Amino acid sequence: MESLVILLSGLITLISPVGMVSDRLAADVIRKQLAAVEHLQVRIDNAPSYQLVQGKADRIRIAGRGLFPLEGLRIEALDVETDPVQIDASRLRRRGRIRLLQPLQTGVRVVINQADMGQAFQSPAVVERLRKAGIGVLGRQQARQVQRYNLNHLQLEFLDDQRLRLQVQVQEKDDPTTLDISVETGIEIVAGRQLRLVKPVIELNGEPAPDSLVRAIADGVFERSDLRQLEKLGITARILRLKIDANQMEVAAFVQVAPESKPHLTAF
Repeated sequence: MESLVILLSGLITLISPVGMVSDRLAADVIRKQLAAVEHLQVRIDNAPSYQLVQGKADRIRIAGRGLFPLEGLRIEALDVETDPVQIDASRLRRRGRIRLLQPLQTGVRVVINQADMGQAFQSPAVVERLRKAGIGVLGRQQARQVQRYNLNHLQLEFLDDQRLRLQVQVQEKDDPTTLDISVETGIEIVAGRQLRLVKPVIELNGEPAPDSLVRAIADGVFERSDLRQLEKLGITARILRLKIDANQMEVAAFVQVAPESKPHLTAF
């Protein structure tokens, strides 16, 4: 979601009288926010065209293929489409600050395929992000224990029927002893704003994990994935679709940024 908010700030900047001249230059603004891009198209619809000078756009559409928000993490497809956008153009010219005059509403679709996910888990930057995320879903006491360990040989498989399998070898720092962890679980959306693990199966060195650990992880995922946490920043997000099969994972979401949102957006 952090990357999505950064992208939304770029979308707002696209309609600035200084930063926006053509669809091609708009695409360049997006490219600068990513580690790498294979293919990117941006279309800005305006009728009449002088609306841009007033800080208005009827619609902004982005179609990207082969995007790298982090080095080593490839997104197969990203499609973004906004409703009408309007910013305070005079404030932007005076202060270089962006203020929305109406909510920014956006539909987003993301596709990640199996092969790219396998490559991502070979990236130290991605592995470190996952390690921190894993610590976050545990309780405070368990999180302190997990911080002593490194994650090796990470593998993630997309399975049919909305399930996935994660395998990892955990090694305590300065200790040759390792622990093989396997997690297989289904995932479902709850009220469009949280993720729930469905029939999770966790094994430690081939043996079933204690029920207390399984519950702690399931509860942690459910709590940490609650998108209502973004509402204090003026951002409303809902997951509209989550599809997992043996080849890829597809997510569709709705995101709204309120005019009074707390993140301060500056022009690029």
